[in-house]
Formats: sequence, C-alpha cells, structure tokens
Amino acid sequence: MAEAKPAGQAWSDPDAGWSLPAWTYSDPEFFDAEVARVIRPSWQIVCHESDVPATGDFHTLDYVGESVVVVRTRDGGINGFTNVCRHRGARLLDGPSGCAKKIVCPYHAWTYDLDGRLTGLPMRETYALDPSKHGLAPVEVEIWRGFIFVRLEGGGPSVAEMMAPYEAEVAPYRFEELSAFGRVTLRPRPVNWKNVGDNYSDGLHIAVAHPGLKRLMGKGYGVEASEYVDKMWGPIVERPSADLSERAYQHFLPPVPHLPPERQRLWTYFKLWPNIAFDIYPDQIDFMQWLPVSPTETLIREIAYCLPDGRREMKAARYLNWRINRQVNAEDTTLIARVQQGMASQSFTVGPLSEQEVALRNFCRKIRHILPESRQHRAPLPGWSRRPHGVFLND
Repeated sequence: MAEAKPAGQAWSDPDAGWSLPAWTYSDPEFFDAEVARVIRPSWQIVCHESDVPATGDFHTLDYVGESVVVVRTRDGGINGFTNVCRHRGARLLDGPSGCAKKIVCPYHAWTYDLDGRLTGLPMRETYALDPSKHGLAPVEVEIWRGFIFVRLEGGGPSVAEMMAPYEAEVAPYRFEELSAFGRVTLRPRPVNWKNVGDNYSDGLHIAVAHPGLKRLMGKGYGVEASEYVDKMWGPIVERPSADLSERAYQHFLPPVPHLPPERQRLWTYFKLWPNIAFDIYPDQIDFMQWLPVSPTETLIREIAYCLPDGRREMKAARYLNWRINRQVNAEDTTLIARVQQGMASQSFTVGPLSEQEVALRNFCRKIRHILPESRQHRAPLPGWSRRPHGVFLND
C-alpha cells in the first residue's frame, strides 16, 4: 500500500484509533439524527448535464423521504426543486426522467414554469394567496465538471471546494463531455449506509477479499484522505492475469489519447463526503452513491459514463471492466452483509483502526464531531437526541 496522507485535524478526536460503535449502524434514533445532520446538508448527485440536454428535460432523485427534480430551463440553465405541489403536497413528476415543457400537478392542475413559478391556478379568485409566493420549493444546485448535484440544506463546502485537492488529476478525463453508458441501476442492500461507505474506502481488504483486484494491481493499491474526499488508486500491472476476463482487459485496453502516460492504465477512486463515489478508469467513469433507507437498509445507485470511442478494443475493454467489477461488487456485497450481521453481537462495540486506515479514521472523526453521542461505545438510553446533553455539533 502506498503511503497514506493524514486527514485534516480541525478537531482533535480522542477516539482517533477506533471505529464507530456498532450500535450506530442499527439504532433508529441515531439514523434519524444522521439524516438530519449528515445527509440532508450534504450534496447528492442526480445526473450529468448530458442527461438533460433539451428544455424541459428532467431527472428525479428520491432519498430520505424527499423527491427532488432537476430540470433544464428555457435559458439553458439547470434548476432544482422538491417534486411537490404547493397546493396539497402531491408528487408532480413521475419516473426517474422525462421531459415537461410545463410542470402540471395531476391532482388539481396547478401549473409551474420550468423556473418554478406558479403560472396556472384554476379558480384563482377563490384563493387568498399571492402566486409569486407559492412557486416550487427550490433546492441548492451545483454543477461540477458536468455532473449535477443537489443539496436539501446548505452550510458546508461546495463540491468544487471538496474536490479542489484533486482537480489536476480529474481534469484530463474531460468529465464535461461524458454521456451515459448504460442505465442507472438500483441495488438494495440490507445494511446500514455507513457499512457501504466504510467498505468502499477500506484499502486493507483488497488483498484479502478481492483476488481479482490483487491480480490486476499487485501491491500497488493506495489510500489517502483529505478533509472531505478519500482517494484510492491502483495501477494495472503488466504481468498477465490468470483470470480470462482480467487478462483480456489488460490486453484490449487501448491507449487513451487525452490521458497523460501515468494515467493510461490507472484505476482511481474518489469518495466524496459522505456517500458519493467516482470510479475513474481509462475507459469509463462511474458514479455510485449509497442512499440511506432505514437503519439497516441502503439503496446503491450507480451508472457509467464515457466519451465517444468506436474502437473495437475500447468496446471490449468497457465490457470486460463491467465483468471484472461485477465480481468485485458480489464480493463486497457478501463482506458488508457479514459486518452488518456481526455488529448485532453484544460482544462487539468498537474496533481498532490501523494507522493506514486513514479514510476510515477520517470518516469516524467527522461523524463523532457532528454526532457526539457516537463517542459512546454502548447505546445511550432512548430519547438521547432530545435531551440537552445530546446537542449536536457542526463542523
């Protein structure tokens, strides 16, 4: 493993060498507090600008009890709103994507323009309201290198600020020019959302539990952590793999003209606080997010993007990439289930973290800072989040 860089030390964590306690991975009250203090104020990825190319094109994202829609406006911009009519709270737009020149509520036909303004109100004279004050509820939108993010509540850094330490590494991949390669997949998992993220940033299990990645990367897998982003990486070795799909990927992966030499055969992963990841390959780019559903349920949402490339070798490499990572995903699914099951034991509270587990240390530090009750190794009495000593702290 390459040398790991320590995360920022804005707050001194007395439990820096320990994981979060097991009870925080199943406790309903802690889950509600996380949704309020971690997920709602965080950025969530919706889609890429290429997914909404024309006026009225929209994508929706449902998470933590909210439905959010992003839509291409008449002036070419992107707006984001909660997908909720201001009359009776009905859901406005159905499905993950579509096109609507106007947004019309299917319940009472309240009509909104693409900028969120209320423009149509049947029986207007019977309502004592100012239409200008009853437009769709906006959500914060940020476009970072072509990807569209939304945030239900503000206060933290932008996506650009979080990714600033790695902009030079990302720039050659021409994110802004990507288009979808495949479709969005949704994979429910019976585990707490943190278990998915912990596993993603865990570099120590690669050599043990992912024999395919070990064959492809040898001993070159590395991990580092900045304040809001974990970075993992591994170069594809020259020695042919014993596995047919892996060996074929090594063989067929063609040179990529827009990438510098050191990135021609490098796999890089970025995890953005708290639950989004980009898998960056020479042949394609994937995004992945793990959306909390309940204390012990998570929905993994992901899709691949790529640049136009009609070469047969590139088509083969992209297919083989999918085959390789399908096996990695299956291995990870088993691993996170084992952890979730094991955490139910009363014998387990917290686990020691290696000095090399910098990404996990950084994540645990931030959670302990935002949710101080997570410093307790055993679950506090119910109602802790409503008591004075359960006050939350913010970064």
